[in-house]
Amino acid sequence: MVGEIDTHKGEEIGRELLACIHGWGMKNVMSMTVDNVTCNDTAIKFLVKMFPTIYDGGKHFHIWCMAHILNLIVKVGLKYHNYNVECVQKAVKYIRGSTQRIKKFKKAIKDVGLETKKFLCGDSPTRWTLTFELLKTAYELWEAFVEFGIKEKSYEKDLQRVPDCMDFEAIKEMVDFLENFKTKTENVSASTKPLVHRLIREILDANLHLKKWSTKVNFVHLIPDMKDKYDKYWGDYAKMSDYVYFAILLDPTMKSQLLLYTFKEMIGSKGEKLSKLEIELKAYEMLYEVERKIEKFFKTYVEKYDMSRSSQQQSSQQVVDCDDDNDFFGNFLNSEGDNSDALENELIIYLKEPRVTYNKSFDILSWWKLNGLRFPIVARMTKDILGIQISTIASESAFSTSRRVLTDYHANLSNVIVEALLCTQDWVRKSRKPIIDNVDDILNDDEVAMEIEEALHNDKAMGKRPMEK
Repeated sequence: MVGEIDTHKGEEIGRELLACIHGWGMKNVMSMTVDNVTCNDTAIKFLVKMFPTIYDGGKHFHIWCMAHILNLIVKVGLKYHNYNVECVQKAVKYIRGSTQRIKKFKKAIKDVGLETKKFLCGDSPTRWTLTFELLKTAYELWEAFVEFGIKEKSYEKDLQRVPDCMDFEAIKEMVDFLENFKTKTENVSASTKPLVHRLIREILDANLHLKKWSTKVNFVHLIPDMKDKYDKYWGDYAKMSDYVYFAILLDPTMKSQLLLYTFKEMIGSKGEKLSKLEIELKAYEMLYEVERKIEKFFKTYVEKYDMSRSSQQQSSQQVVDCDDDNDFFGNFLNSEGDNSDALENELIIYLKEPRVTYNKSFDILSWWKLNGLRFPIVARMTKDILGIQISTIASESAFSTSRRVLTDYHANLSNVIVEALLCTQDWVRKSRKPIIDNVDDILNDDEVAMEIEEALHNDKAMGKRPMEK
């Protein structure tokens, strides 16, 4: 459909995105989730200009990728040199640097009675999740490090200092600290269920996590910078997209109660010297503002999707035309036949209903499917808002499957076959069913590959053009 983007200029990226949107037959776009690269900001600004009817002039079009922000926060903390972490990293690098040492370390794992298939993983300065996995695995295998040091005499001689029990205790603490961010990154990277209504929960929990660990001796020096990075993106109410707040109101287990509690926490975490009453009043003001905005947003759906309203307006207009001499009386007849107030109250009725009791198995999509007849316009609006992605990780992973398709044993596949395999992999995915990520079965079946190649060759011979990208 469009060519490969070979530039980092924001406006050019925006033009390519616009071409995709038009190619997909989309007339409008509610939001776009991207990371915090400058060229993406420029691309977003370009796109906003192309959609004049977008909500609030496009101020809430840009949704920050939560996984990327979590990545930035953690990287700020890991930039500080940690003596214990560096000691373990050097030991792991030393062991992994030789085939003989790897064999000896695996023997040490067996000798100490550790029944595990895990082994020391490599590290990367650009991927903190690999550092986390390295530290976590190293701690789980700390007894093997001790055994390895006893059997391998050159171990301590080559490294000068090897990790001891104190180092591994410090490592355990670091792993416990990073575990929260690792779990959040995995939670927000799902692509088969709505997550935007959970975004605030995850954000404020990260803030509480930083606050909790800020009093620990080994973390006093790194938490302040991590908190500064957190505040840059999530510390201000006004920096959040309205859609994020709308999603909370449209979750029947949360509604205004959670949003009010959220605002209280956000105000209290700023460190301003406010009384409990002042925080309460300010939170209610913020809640009222969001409720006012969602009512305004809802009216755009009423105007667009309520067919009965437009037909009644036409019939009422015919009544007015019967008495052209009295506009006042015509306006009265118009107001009688207009049911717009009732439709707009549909949102108010939903918001005023008691919250649904929360439990882990609650399915927000199923609830709205069942209650869509009661709140048809609200349900349509909810469907659009819940479709907003809060992370780009899932989509990036979809375009990073090369090593799962082009392996050392399948390096001669043509680009057409690779494209066919990737498309097939995507098509067989079904919601609420296990995602099929393994294409090895197809790749290992040479007959399937030959059949695909032969079919494509026959199409070409018959003059059929392959599908354009």
